[in-house]
Amino acid sequence: MLVTESLVKDLLGVVVALVVMLVAYFKWRHQYWNKKNLPYLQPSVPFGNLTNPFYKRENLGVTMFNLYKEMKGMGWKHGGIFFLTRPVYFIIEPDYVRNVMSRDFQHFVDRGFYYNEEDDPISAHLLAIGGQKWRNLRMKLTPTFTSGKMKMMFPTVVECEDGLEKRIEEESLTNEPINIKELLARFTTDVIGSCAFGLNCDTFSDENSPFRLYGQKLLTVSGAEMFKRLIALNFPDLARSLALTLTPKDVEKFFTKIVTDTINHREKNGVTRKDFMQLLIDLKNNKLAEEDGYKHDGKTLTLEEITAQSVLFFLAGFETSSTTMAFALYELSKHQHIQNQVRHEINTVLGKHDNKITYEAIQEMKYMDQVIDETLRKYPPVSFLTRECVRDYKLPDDDIVIEKGTMVVIPTLGLHYDEDYFPDAEKFDPERFSEENKNSRHRYVHLPFGEGPRMCIGMRFGIMQSKVGLAALLRSHRFTVNAKTQEPLRWSADSLVLAVKGDIWLNAQKV
Repeated sequence: MLVTESLVKDLLGVVVALVVMLVAYFKWRHQYWNKKNLPYLQPSVPFGNLTNPFYKRENLGVTMFNLYKEMKGMGWKHGGIFFLTRPVYFIIEPDYVRNVMSRDFQHFVDRGFYYNEEDDPISAHLLAIGGQKWRNLRMKLTPTFTSGKMKMMFPTVVECEDGLEKRIEEESLTNEPINIKELLARFTTDVIGSCAFGLNCDTFSDENSPFRLYGQKLLTVSGAEMFKRLIALNFPDLARSLALTLTPKDVEKFFTKIVTDTINHREKNGVTRKDFMQLLIDLKNNKLAEEDGYKHDGKTLTLEEITAQSVLFFLAGFETSSTTMAFALYELSKHQHIQNQVRHEINTVLGKHDNKITYEAIQEMKYMDQVIDETLRKYPPVSFLTRECVRDYKLPDDDIVIEKGTMVVIPTLGLHYDEDYFPDAEKFDPERFSEENKNSRHRYVHLPFGEGPRMCIGMRFGIMQSKVGLAALLRSHRFTVNAKTQEPLRWSADSLVLAVKGDIWLNAQKV
């Protein structure tokens, strides 16, 4: 035999030695918060305070929620956890949240997301990049999402509402259960496809629309993919040296071609549209005037940057809004008196505007705003927020220093369900967001869009299209929960955005 018994033993010895060394390294790293004198939850090897992504997985947001409850139950204001070996500063107290997100923002400019601009250019979008590059890009894009620009894009959004109303009419006549999330995702895909790419996706006619399919692919994460993301998060320099990418190649190819073809068509044929893509093209060609608020470093956008922002706008716009509307309709189906109140407001307001959904009419629907806010409290699409310390930060009234490079987690879901801020938190109650109640509550306990300089830049657009979709559906249809919906709702482990297992199935009846 070529392999001798002694060689086998030697190899086994080397493997055992490496495992022992690796475990020792993990245990040494897991002493980090102990040395800092910060209370921390005991981690395990190798995943730290995270669950095993390959076995009995739960949504990462739910894991953060459970950690929040454990720390809060012990009376902590903050604490330490570990993502594998990476120390993570975990915040409980809203004042500490305010410090990180706003007051001391200069110490926490970055989100700590992994991106690889060279090998995965789509990953280098506004949400992920940091430092001066983020500041420059944010300054360029911020005027694109003002109320004036939203009003400019509104007719494009309303065009897509026709398809939604026609489909709900057809669905209601069949008396079959409706997968409301899928229906709304097609509406928002049409909206974002039109506003971000200037294309008619027509997802209500094309059941296999590539925009819908590629959007789903980007947001579904397998156990192996989650582990890959954990490696990128914990060892970003190593991941970049290994050319690790998080965007599937076919997805990158699809969106790059769409953006390239759209830009070439418009520039060669002198075509302009009132949409997000046109604003990016004008930024690329340095055509936007300073009087419109476009003040930046003078550098134009590259094709790769336009593609990255377009994909981000597409993903954030279609998934978060469709999820929010689906959960809103679920809660309204469970609470018919609230649904009636929303419908009354919709029809009363539209009656003042020739029964047409206009930008001005949407702004008048204040109770719907409360319904959306309460929906975002119970079902925040982004269940926890992250920041990265970019320079050493001494905690106020404490001797603890958060070191540069430390990740920070703000558990949105935990804050949203904290009985100290939202009594009877499981109850759906839009009155929590009356002006009086909002003003009496700490500003940093309701964070569906984040807060501070890095809060969601597309917040206005997301709320606008959500209100259009809800107004289109509720003004002439009553919704109830179908028995096909698995209750109580349980979170899916495979989605980056909070989603439920088995989907939400509703009945629709003409009123």
